[in-house]
Amino acid sequence: MAFDSLSDKLQNIFKNLRGKGRLTEADVKAALKEVKLALLEADVNFKVVKKFVKSVEERAIGQDVMQSLTPGQMVIKIVNEEMVSLMGSETTEIALKSGGEITVILMAGLQGAGKTTTTAKLAGKFKAKGKKPLLVACDVYRPAAVEQLQINGQKQGVEVFAMGTNQNPVDIAKAAMNHAKTNGFNIVILDTAGRLHIDEDMMTELQNIKKEVEVDQTILVVDSMTGQDAVNVAASFNEKVGIDGVILTKLDGDTRGGAALSIKAVTGKPILYVGMGEKLSDLEQFYPDRMASRILGMGDVLTLIEKAEAQIDEEKAREMEQKFKKAEFDFNDFLDYMGQIKNMGGIGSILNMLPGMGIGSQMKNVAIPDDAEDNMRRTEAIIYSMTAQERSHPEILNPSRKNRIAKGAGVDISEVNRLVKQFEQMKKMMKQMPGMMKGAKKGRFKLPF
Repeated sequence: MAFDSLSDKLQNIFKNLRGKGRLTEADVKAALKEVKLALLEADVNFKVVKKFVKSVEERAIGQDVMQSLTPGQMVIKIVNEEMVSLMGSETTEIALKSGGEITVILMAGLQGAGKTTTTAKLAGKFKAKGKKPLLVACDVYRPAAVEQLQINGQKQGVEVFAMGTNQNPVDIAKAAMNHAKTNGFNIVILDTAGRLHIDEDMMTELQNIKKEVEVDQTILVVDSMTGQDAVNVAASFNEKVGIDGVILTKLDGDTRGGAALSIKAVTGKPILYVGMGEKLSDLEQFYPDRMASRILGMGDVLTLIEKAEAQIDEEKAREMEQKFKKAEFDFNDFLDYMGQIKNMGGIGSILNMLPGMGIGSQMKNVAIPDDAEDNMRRTEAIIYSMTAQERSHPEILNPSRKNRIAKGAGVDISEVNRLVKQFEQMKKMMKQMPGMMKGAKKGRFKLPF
């Protein structure tokens, strides 16, 4: 995930601070010099870094910090607060009209930023909140852009208004507004054309759409993997077209994450959502305080809880809990359990949200294999190769059945034997939950896949 390297470095810096009983001014300045370098390496805007470090230093070199019983913790608290402030302090919602009026949202961005996919993801968010959004295909230049929006719209259960590729985008937007008024849509989302780079034609087209259609929110989609270029793109769009907020895509990738820490400070515009994967559900509302917590290794338990609530059926969860307590679960329950983990973003995503588990040296003490996600897929393949009776009654799995399952899953029989053995061990562990939890705290408990 983005910020992995930055998080690692910051946690090491703070670990050294916490190790000191008392802090001198020199200690604070030395630590902040390292913080500055870490932020610059993460591709955070130089002016933003300079201002950030100055603000932290002014607060950290004070009586209440120097004479505190836990000065290291006080400095971390200040860094956390300043980082939240840097990213916008408060979560910004997309402003929607009430009383049946139509809210018009114009989506802008360069080619390759993931704008069309993000547009469909956003429509899905609105639909889940009980709104009736209409997607509008205004990108008439990029091959298959209209088809891509239609496919994604169908997956989200959201209607797409399209007039092909031989129409003027302004005319498409105007016709879409008439269609929305006639058919009771309350949100219209215009997916406009991007370019490989900023040019006058693109800006003129966006300006023309805004002249002819009353746009309520102009949202820019930028690729976080482009670092400072993303910030420059945001500043340029804001200057020439005017934007109300930003959606950062690909924040789950191997990126330094500097854009997330710079955009609000440079443009004055808030980050509204962040794209955390390729699935149409992988769009998270941006919470500055939660992002700061993730970066500083404090976890993001609130987002984890929200993901769990969104993905896990409460009644099914209660049933599963009872089965686990009585050690009566079978391989069907195990499949459900793995499906829920996948829907929440996988093992890595879950761990990144737990305090002290996301990044850094503490992770090395947890017995989670590097190929845990691959192992989950292989485990699923093995279970899907079982008959319904075998899944419900694992005790009937004899050598000949295991051989057939191994061939069906394309794995060695030793993997089937290992899964069955671990499954039985897991059932035994569930009967001894207190003892298992003690082992987990000491890093001995290993997930059974």
